[in-house]
Amino acid sequence: MKKRMKKLLKKIVGAALAGVMIFSAASLSFTARAAEKDVKTAVTDTAKVAVTKTLAVLLKGVLGAVNLPVLDNPSFVDEKDYKNTDFYEGSGDFVREAAAGNVWKLGSSWVSLVPDDYKTHNYYLGGFIMIENGFVNKVEDVADDMRARVIALDDNSGRGVSLFATVDCIGMTNNDIKEIRKLVAKTFAEKYPDVKLASVNVFSTHTHSGIDTEGLWTNTLPKALKNLMVRPFGGQMEQGTDKAFMDALFVKVAGAMEQAYLHMKPGSMTYAVKDIGAGYFSNKNRGQASDIDTKLTRLMFTPSDGSRPTVIVNLGAHPDVAGLPLNDGVNKGRTVSGDYIYYIGEYLNNCGYDFMFFNGAICGIYFGRGLTNDNQNMTYRWEQSRRYGYEIAKIALGMTKTKEEIMADPDLYDQALIDKETAEAEANGGGYTLWCENWEPVAETEVEPFFNVRLATVMVPVTNPLIQLAGKLNLANYTVIRSGLMQYKINVEIGYLEFGNQLKVCMVPGEMCADLIAGGASTTAEGSFSGKDFNAPVLKDIFGDVTVFGLANDAIGYIVPDNDYSMGLVFDHYQEILSLSRETASAVMNGFAAMAEKLG
Repeated sequence: MKKRMKKLLKKIVGAALAGVMIFSAASLSFTARAAEKDVKTAVTDTAKVAVTKTLAVLLKGVLGAVNLPVLDNPSFVDEKDYKNTDFYEGSGDFVREAAAGNVWKLGSSWVSLVPDDYKTHNYYLGGFIMIENGFVNKVEDVADDMRARVIALDDNSGRGVSLFATVDCIGMTNNDIKEIRKLVAKTFAEKYPDVKLASVNVFSTHTHSGIDTEGLWTNTLPKALKNLMVRPFGGQMEQGTDKAFMDALFVKVAGAMEQAYLHMKPGSMTYAVKDIGAGYFSNKNRGQASDIDTKLTRLMFTPSDGSRPTVIVNLGAHPDVAGLPLNDGVNKGRTVSGDYIYYIGEYLNNCGYDFMFFNGAICGIYFGRGLTNDNQNMTYRWEQSRRYGYEIAKIALGMTKTKEEIMADPDLYDQALIDKETAEAEANGGGYTLWCENWEPVAETEVEPFFNVRLATVMVPVTNPLIQLAGKLNLANYTVIRSGLMQYKINVEIGYLEFGNQLKVCMVPGEMCADLIAGGASTTAEGSFSGKDFNAPVLKDIFGDVTVFGLANDAIGYIVPDNDYSMGLVFDHYQEILSLSRETASAVMNGFAAMAEKLG
């Protein structure tokens, strides 16, 4: 009898679950193609709005019907029992000027995360399961590398060292990041007991061609069905990600953090920012969102002993090209790559610099390759990523130089290569775009040696039934908090940094719509789907001019204005499919406002 019940349950719910998974994959497949073809959808008239609202109700109803009979994961906790652990509050009281004895100290390190057995063990890419690759994302090859890059930073004020790691991956949950923190804390307690850690932070580059670190892409349907079957009978549920791979990743990243600390040296830091123009970005899939953060922000740390400087780059664009499958028989989307970020690093490393990267507000923002493809002959998708990465690296190095200085620098300007590529572009019937044409340098300023760090937590409701289902089936490693019957939320980290008086940074735990930085069209009644204003402050209202480091200490999906949230606009608002709830943005923004109020 028990066996027959399991079979029947598997058939009924399995069929529904398969439909949900295929629908979600198809939606993301369309999204990727829309990004390629510059598809825009705008809902403007009353009839379409009515239809869209109806679709939203139907979609949520279907997802809710599939989700409803599935039991809660045993790891879910009641709100009264929840305890937040392995959390760092930051550097304590903020300072507003450098004190005597303050000096920048920075160390950097990196580690490869590609496992030795990638050809014999089944690993899966996180980011794309699409019809173009037959809904198969099993790793077949490695184009370049999947890395974790780390810096250790201190202002020598005695308020503590902060560690920052950026991982080439689709995203990492806060629970997994806490596993890294546990290892780091153990190492420092045993080896460096006198060292105070102000914060330990892990970011994701959001590359769509790294091995899955979220659990939503690793043999997903069979694993979900297995967990669905064993849960009612008390069986052991399998985690979404590859456990051995994640355990190794935790050890590697924690080890790289220790190495970065050991490599710390005193030196100076400079800051520069350049608007590189909309041509390097593609705003796709969200018709109402008006803002794109087209700035490239650079911090340059130069050690006092004359050793290799470290270039820290912040840019807001999806690294999604290398992993995108195409119907060309060549680009199957099954190749590990760090995408354009790897190639920024490769170029800078070859020029004598260490490299660190932080992605920005990337909701619906992809990297635009029109300026960098230059009508060259390229077979593989990663070749486009390389051209983009190399050009961004040149901009990062040359942003404070005049065009004459750039042309005199062999690292930035190679006339023979330019002539060759121009001839190739013309032979292909197109033109060649010189990256430093009509070039204007920007100013570089010295960053005063004081560093402020503050982190806080925010409770975010989880009302999206698809996200609830992923949690119930143990696919993603979140601690889901029950606040009532069928009422769920998660505890999310936010952060704020000040590099002297020169740069303010908000650390955001997901893919944030750029309109939430300064208040773009989708935060207004006139520009939003709902016809109402966003009911919370945006970052500029809270902190003034601020830069975003995205996917920081968590990966909660898309953060879109509450007033522009619609699950019915599937192909234009696909982000809602992978967003925790309509209230995500207001919860995060109100959390930042509360943080700022405490800072005074």
